[in-house]
Amino acid sequence: MAKIDLDSLSIEEVAALRDGATDKLMEKVAARRAELEAELEKLSQYDRPAKKSQAATVPVVKARKGSENKQENKDEAKEPIAKAA
Repeated sequence: MAKIDLDSLSIEEVAALRDGATDKLMEKVAARRAELEAELEKLSQYDRPAKKSQAATVPVVKARKGSENKQENKDEAKEPIAKAA
Protein backbone atom coordinates (compact mmCIF):
# COMPACT_ATOMS: atom_id res chain seq x y z
CA MET A 1 0.00 0.00 0.00
CA ALA A 2 1.30 3.40 -0.90
CA LYS A 3 2.19 5.70 1.96
CA ILE A 4 0.59 9.11 1.89
CA ASP A 5 2.28 12.15 3.40
CA LEU A 6 -0.72 13.62 5.19
CA ASP A 7 1.23 16.74 6.18
CA SER A 8 1.65 17.69 2.52
CA LEU A 9 -2.10 17.47 1.80
CA SER A 10 -4.53 20.36 2.08
CA ILE A 11 -7.51 20.19 4.43
CA GLU A 12 -9.82 19.51 1.49
CA GLU A 13 -7.60 16.65 0.29
CA VAL A 14 -7.43 15.07 3.76
CA ALA A 15 -11.22 15.42 4.09
CA ALA A 16 -11.71 13.77 0.68
CA LEU A 17 -9.33 10.98 1.70
CA ARG A 18 -11.29 10.48 4.91
CA ASP A 19 -14.59 10.36 3.03
CA GLY A 20 -13.17 7.89 0.51
CA ALA A 21 -11.82 5.68 3.32
CA THR A 22 -15.17 5.79 5.14
CA ASP A 23 -17.03 4.85 1.96
CA LYS A 24 -14.62 1.98 1.27
CA LEU A 25 -14.97 0.76 4.86
CA MET A 26 -18.76 0.74 4.57
CA GLU A 27 -18.52 -1.24 1.32
CA LYS A 28 -16.25 -3.83 2.92
CA VAL A 29 -18.49 -4.11 5.99
CA ALA A 30 -21.58 -4.58 3.80
CA ALA A 31 -19.83 -7.24 1.70
CA ARG A 32 -18.65 -9.12 4.79
CA ARG A 33 -22.12 -8.89 6.34
CA ALA A 34 -23.62 -10.37 3.17
CA GLU A 35 -21.08 -13.23 3.30
CA LEU A 36 -21.90 -13.96 6.94
CA GLU A 37 -25.65 -13.82 6.36
CA ALA A 38 -25.29 -16.27 3.45
CA GLU A 39 -23.27 -18.60 5.69
CA LEU A 40 -25.89 -18.35 8.44
CA GLU A 41 -28.59 -19.14 5.91
CA LYS A 42 -26.71 -22.31 4.91
CA LEU A 43 -26.27 -23.30 8.55
CA SER A 44 -29.93 -22.70 9.35
CA GLN A 45 -30.85 -25.86 7.43
CA TYR A 46 -29.31 -27.84 10.27
CA ASP A 47 -31.39 -26.17 12.99
CA ARG A 48 -33.79 -28.41 14.83
CA PRO A 49 -36.91 -27.09 16.47
CA ALA A 50 -36.53 -27.05 20.22
CA LYS A 51 -38.61 -29.72 21.94
CA LYS A 52 -38.86 -28.31 25.43
CA SER A 53 -36.88 -25.69 27.18
CA GLN A 54 -34.05 -27.07 29.29
CA ALA A 55 -35.48 -25.39 32.40
CA ALA A 56 -38.75 -27.28 32.05
CA THR A 57 -37.01 -30.65 32.09
CA VAL A 58 -34.95 -29.98 35.23
CA PRO A 59 -36.88 -30.96 38.36
CA VAL A 60 -37.20 -28.31 41.03
CA VAL A 61 -35.91 -29.32 44.45
CA LYS A 62 -38.24 -28.19 47.21
CA ALA A 63 -37.40 -27.98 50.87
CA ARG A 64 -39.23 -30.46 53.01
CA LYS A 65 -41.82 -29.04 55.34
CA GLY A 66 -40.30 -30.79 58.32
CA SER A 67 -36.88 -29.20 57.81
CA GLU A 68 -38.38 -25.72 57.83
CA ASN A 69 -40.19 -26.40 61.10
CA LYS A 70 -37.05 -27.85 62.67
CA GLN A 71 -35.16 -24.65 61.89
CA GLU A 72 -37.89 -22.55 63.48
CA ASN A 73 -37.83 -24.79 66.55
CA LYS A 74 -34.04 -24.42 66.83
CA ASP A 75 -34.37 -20.64 66.63
CA GLU A 76 -37.01 -20.65 69.35
CA ALA A 77 -34.89 -22.88 71.59
CA LYS A 78 -31.99 -20.42 71.42
CA GLU A 79 -34.12 -17.59 72.80
CA PRO A 80 -34.00 -17.30 76.58
CA ILE A 81 -37.16 -18.37 78.31
CA ALA A 82 -38.42 -16.10 81.07
CA LYS A 83 -38.66 -17.87 84.40
CA ALA A 84 -41.97 -17.88 86.09
CA ALA A 85 -41.97 -16.24 89.53
